[in-house]
Amino acid sequence: MTDYTEYFDEVIQAHVAIEQWLAEERNVTELEQLLAHFSPQFSMVSPLGRVLDFDALGELFRMAGGKKLGFRIELSELRGIALSDNGATVSYREQQTDATGQQTDRRSTVVFEKQAGGKVVWRHLHETFCKE
Repeated sequence: MTDYTEYFDEVIQAHVAIEQWLAEERNVTELEQLLAHFSPQFSMVSPLGRVLDFDALGELFRMAGGKKLGFRIELSELRGIALSDNGATVSYREQQTDATGQQTDRRSTVVFEKQAGGKVVWRHLHETFCKE
C-alpha cells in the first residue's frame, strides 16, 4: 500500500494556515510561515485560468490578508495520484465559504516536491471550479 499521509497532512496544514491568514488579521511573520509551504519555483493555474508564480502568490496573500472575515475552507476527497522518492501528486476537493454565505467549490491537483532535508513543499497547483 502506498502511503500519502505526509502529503495529505501538508494539504490540510497549508489550508489551515491559508484560512487563518485570510480570515483574521495576522502578523507579517505568519505570512512568511505560510509562504514557506511553497517552493520558490512554485507555479499555479487558478480556477479562472490565471497563471501565478511564487511572487504573484505572495502578493495575492499580502493583499488579501485579514480581508475575508468568517472565511472557511473545507477539504475532502484527498486522493493519491503518484508517489516517488522526490515527491507526490495528489488531488483534493476544496469548498470555501465566506461570512456572507457565498460558496465556491473546486477540485485541485497539487505536485509536491520533497526537498533534500525531507521537507515537503508545493511545486505546482492546478484548480478547477466545480459546476453546481
